[in-house]
Amino acid sequence: MSVQLDVTGLDSWGFNNDGPLIIAGPCSAESREQLLETARGIKDKGVHILRAGIWKPRTRPGCFEGMGEEGLKWLVEAKEETGLPISCETATPEHVELCLKYGVDMIWVGARTTVNPFAVQALADSLKGTDIPVLVKNPINPDVELWLGALERINKAGVTKLGAIHRGFSSARPSEYRNAPNWRIFIELRRRTDGMPIICDPSHLCGKRELIPAVAQKSLDLLFDGLMIESHINPDVALSDSKQQFTPEDLGKVLDALEVKYSVAEDKEFALQMESKRARLEEIDDSIVELLAERMALGRKIGKMKCERGIALLQPDQWKKTVEKRTREGVARGMDEHFMLRIFQYIHEESLRQQECVLVGEE
Repeated sequence: MSVQLDVTGLDSWGFNNDGPLIIAGPCSAESREQLLETARGIKDKGVHILRAGIWKPRTRPGCFEGMGEEGLKWLVEAKEETGLPISCETATPEHVELCLKYGVDMIWVGARTTVNPFAVQALADSLKGTDIPVLVKNPINPDVELWLGALERINKAGVTKLGAIHRGFSSARPSEYRNAPNWRIFIELRRRTDGMPIICDPSHLCGKRELIPAVAQKSLDLLFDGLMIESHINPDVALSDSKQQFTPEDLGKVLDALEVKYSVAEDKEFALQMESKRARLEEIDDSIVELLAERMALGRKIGKMKCERGIALLQPDQWKKTVEKRTREGVARGMDEHFMLRIFQYIHEESLRQQECVLVGEE
């Protein structure tokens, strides 16, 4: 189900971008010189908005936690010198108040704040009556409802220049990424929030600069509306997230190498070919739905037979044979092993649910 958000497109936000919105700058504003030098370096690299962390609450105390209000003064100075609009993260109403005081052009809500509806509501209340663009990062856990809830709270406060930032999700599984991409969460958010801008933050998603270019390109392939990439004049000595920041020069190379993708083709012949392929996809999808319905109906009959004879619903040996056979067949036909496993796990779970409905008289 779609969520009805009263939002405007990026073209009405007042930023001078003729393509994907590029937000860049240091993870943290560490000193006046560091921030100004970085801003000067990225000014002509295709960047539209300067970002910098002003408040940096870290996982454990004793680390660098940002320069606070002093850093906002440096951001303003950088804006005056370079002409770049400025942005930073806010986590409390006091942060919002200071950002408005110093004329910050855009703010975002961090992942650790998004998980807390009380904190998001407090931010929403502090934003009432303002016209500042607000981006909301995904919560640290892969929960699209929590993400949507944060967006709704801020939108209900009257913020219409509203967007989201996908920065990946924490995971207990080993991964080459700092935060698992879990692209399906982004795709679901896109489906349910028609017209709302969504930015990708490959810096926090990857955690390592060598992974960022490929993820940034994939983001554009998936039609993200922009990118947030961290840049530091000397990343190796950065006080936070040093491994995921580019020098301004390297950032320029990354941005120059990116290829912007489009949602529709202007070539009429190509469009006709696509229409023909999609028509065939429709036929296949119809068949899939019909066969799944038939399979579940048969599952209910099997469930009834099991019930009459006191046989357990789960048959581990039969399930093992089925999933192994279908996975082998899928791999032999060019499909991914994990994809086949997930598909048949979903089918099996729903089949057991359908059989259970028979047991409780919900047939």
